[in-house]
Amino acid sequence: MKVLYLVSAYARDPEDVITPWLVETIRRLRTRGVEAEVLAPSYRGLATQTVEGVRVHRFRYAPRPWETLTHDQTAPDRIRERPAFLSLVPGYVAAGSLAAARLARTGEFAAIHAFWPLPHGVIGLAAKRASGVPLVSTFFGVELTWMEKELPFLSPVLRRIVRGSDAVTAISSYTAERLRRQVPGADPAIIPFGATVEPSAFATAGVPRDADAPFELLFVGRLVERKGVHLLLDALASLPPDRRVVLRVVGDGPDRARLQARAEELGLGGRAVFHGFVSKDELQLRMAECDCFVLPAVVDSKGDTEGLGVVLLEAMSYGKPTIASAAGGIVDIVRDGRNGFLVPPGDATALAGAIGRMMDDPEGARRMGMNGRDDVRTGFSWDVIVGRLAEVYDSVRRR
Repeated sequence: MKVLYLVSAYARDPEDVITPWLVETIRRLRTRGVEAEVLAPSYRGLATQTVEGVRVHRFRYAPRPWETLTHDQTAPDRIRERPAFLSLVPGYVAAGSLAAARLARTGEFAAIHAFWPLPHGVIGLAAKRASGVPLVSTFFGVELTWMEKELPFLSPVLRRIVRGSDAVTAISSYTAERLRRQVPGADPAIIPFGATVEPSAFATAGVPRDADAPFELLFVGRLVERKGVHLLLDALASLPPDRRVVLRVVGDGPDRARLQARAEELGLGGRAVFHGFVSKDELQLRMAECDCFVLPAVVDSKGDTEGLGVVLLEAMSYGKPTIASAAGGIVDIVRDGRNGFLVPPGDATALAGAIGRMMDDPEGARRMGMNGRDDVRTGFSWDVIVGRLAEVYDSVRRR
């Protein structure tokens, strides 16, 4: 079975780290007899190519210098920063629709799968009308927030996409509920995406720890408001000085300078270490060495929050206990008291309390880490995820 994926961005070469979960999804689907080809926008004139065995069809939608609506950052963020980029959207949708219809009419594809259905659902509907090939639409959450907050006049388009799709999926119960709120009667299947950081050999063997080493917290992610790292710094500063704890922050983003200045202002010193982007090997080592993984997500000023929190799955696959906010799709992953602690979003005091409880109960922390590893295997493993996707494709093809 061959499926055409409609996406906003895809790896431009084997070293490109963009959308790693999508690359991994396609790779894993091959074991289920599903071959995917990708239709994605061009980037500065980039032509159709093959990336690690995956055929990536590129459609041109603007003069070469302007083809940066996607890939460098999300299209909504790009448009917020430079409103002139909004003028590219009609050409993007028109060019994408023509390209998708042309590919769908070849008769090679059993299904079309649109990710981020605003606007790719419109492109998918054009392809479906041109060919009769069934359409699957997958929602993540951020596009629903953007529409609800800034583009409410597109509600009829959203309803048309959902009702014109042969199957609809959402990455979390949070996203599914938001979709139902905007499109009454929608019944999406919940299919998350999986971890892309594979546990290395020492994840199961264990990393020898110095008995005198401080308790190590780890955060991995883009340094933006909705990740809540500012709250984590406040929580850390509120812990008594005799609490031997260090926070390692892995990742970069527009808030990094502000967060580092905040850490200095709070007098955290060596208690908060910013590593920036790191290699895959170093990330694996950080995951294996930490005592607890933390994701204190919040609902940001744009109304965005975590659609799922896949980095939590990566930490759990290493057998690590977690502390996270009860925000967005995180509640699908972290089960309070079983594989970690959930705290109210935006509550630095509760976050500090959870860190203290984790430090005071090493046996409980170890047990939660093992429970988390089991939960990933049973509910979020790639076998489970690609199995559900293959079932959806087979269902719409038969229908």
